[in-house]
Amino acid sequence: MKRLITGLVLLLACCLSCSARQADDHLSRRWLLLHINMLVDERLEESLKILERAAAVGYNGVVVDDWKFNILDRMGDHYFNNARRLRDKVRELGMELVVGCMSIGYSGGILVHDPNLAEGMPVRDMPYVVTGGQARPVHDPRLELPGGDFEKVENGRFGGWDWYDYPGQSTIPDDQVVHSGKYSVRMERIGEVDPKYGHCRFCKRVSLRPFNYYHISAWIRTEDFAATNNIQIAVLAGEKRRSLAFASVTPKRTQDWQQYHAVFNSLDNEWANIYIGVWQGTTGKIWWDDVRIEECGPVNIVRRAGTPLVIRAEDGTVYEEGVDFERVEDPRLGRFETYHTPPAIIITPNSRIREGQRLLVSFYAAPVIGNGQVMCCFSEPKVYEILRDQIQRVSELMQPDAYMMNHDEIRCANWDPPCQQRHMTPGELLADNVSKCIRIIRDVAPQAEILVWSDMFDPYHNAGREPYYLVNGSWKGSWEGLDKDVIIVNWYSKPSPDNNKWFADRGHRQILAGYYDTSPADFYTPQWLEKTKDIAGILGVMYTPWSTGYDNIEAWAQAVWGGKKP
Repeated sequence: MKRLITGLVLLLACCLSCSARQADDHLSRRWLLLHINMLVDERLEESLKILERAAAVGYNGVVVDDWKFNILDRMGDHYFNNARRLRDKVRELGMELVVGCMSIGYSGGILVHDPNLAEGMPVRDMPYVVTGGQARPVHDPRLELPGGDFEKVENGRFGGWDWYDYPGQSTIPDDQVVHSGKYSVRMERIGEVDPKYGHCRFCKRVSLRPFNYYHISAWIRTEDFAATNNIQIAVLAGEKRRSLAFASVTPKRTQDWQQYHAVFNSLDNEWANIYIGVWQGTTGKIWWDDVRIEECGPVNIVRRAGTPLVIRAEDGTVYEEGVDFERVEDPRLGRFETYHTPPAIIITPNSRIREGQRLLVSFYAAPVIGNGQVMCCFSEPKVYEILRDQIQRVSELMQPDAYMMNHDEIRCANWDPPCQQRHMTPGELLADNVSKCIRIIRDVAPQAEILVWSDMFDPYHNAGREPYYLVNGSWKGSWEGLDKDVIIVNWYSKPSPDNNKWFADRGHRQILAGYYDTSPADFYTPQWLEKTKDIAGILGVMYTPWSTGYDNIEAWAQAVWGGKKP
């Protein structure tokens, strides 16, 4: 009996030890995501203080996210000295050092080296006509917003639109504040009139040519308007209502008239509903005027061997660039603006193309998502040359313990010929891409750990959505490119079914990115940890700010692990 009791005590002690070890494993990594520009001394000093504060309350690792890691070939001694100061501070504080790398999805760090590596969407046989020595898009008379100037007002109602929300209540003709003409539309009391949805929108169906290129513009004025992030120029195409336009329309809370733009490719659609207005509106006033739609010239045209420009006559004659027309390039391509004046297609003096002739123009243009997000092409070898050079440089400078791959929110893929010729799905292309990125890191730093954001490899999150923004096909199978020792930084806290278990079943360890700009009253990380306590391989957590900064690092640490060094 004594031996039995002794055995039970030892077994209980072992179980308690295992339980404690499992709990500790869930918080062995207590990381901070640090957004920084180390070229600016003031930002560096602020970041060094943030690191000291973090270490004092138990953080033991930092993911350093500096966009300059993409252009270390252009940085000088001042930047390198600052980077070493931050690196040495991390070591001094006994923290793990992780660097952000591989700018896939938000590909500006690659495209800054060559903007023509952008993924291009196809514009096919768009009708042009030669006038004044230039080829310009032919206007389709069916493409109209006859109510876009808001001049058709009768009995207090606007004409020309198919429908609009709450006439005379939140949408009101205004003859005192206008951009041009006699009237504009004033939207006000939106949250009061529609407390459930905050809708205040105009809609018009328009005819389109498939795989043509279009531009919408609108003038907007605001006065103490609270919901500036919920203003849209939206295009929902065809019976499937696929969204085609993702421009950022975010005026200031109060501002005078300013013009905003959206550009979109019609894809295989012959019609779309154009929406302008507000979703989830609350208080304040917003005015709209002079809303127009037109065919768009080659804004953000991508020029590389894999994305040809073809100009031909209606009889099939193909014209030669540099002979029949001057080379076409967009000098503003690298800025990745939603819209600017399109580059001209200029007919040469001795061209076979004649004045007044109709042409069919095909090219590839880079779509811009939100405020400047552009995707690189998965299939261009130069992309991987740039990535390898970036990893070699950041490895030499920072000597990190781990690399965090920034594969995140990849919103355009699988359109241009280099991808299409491989006959792969977006998921297969991404699997191939991430496996190449992993190999690059391992070639440069064989002993370093590798991490990646979860969303593009999560079938319960972005990898399971189709259509997903402007992606041509499904992301299914993207996860097949991840080796099991790649750590998943999981930022999707409320999936159903549980994506944490899904990654664990595939053999991945995980870190929970659990802050994401919530207020202290809404910290959800403790509940997330509790929910995943029985899932193997949850290593820890990461304070993950995007917009609110670092005021809450102590409060979050207190909520998650007690706010002291374990």
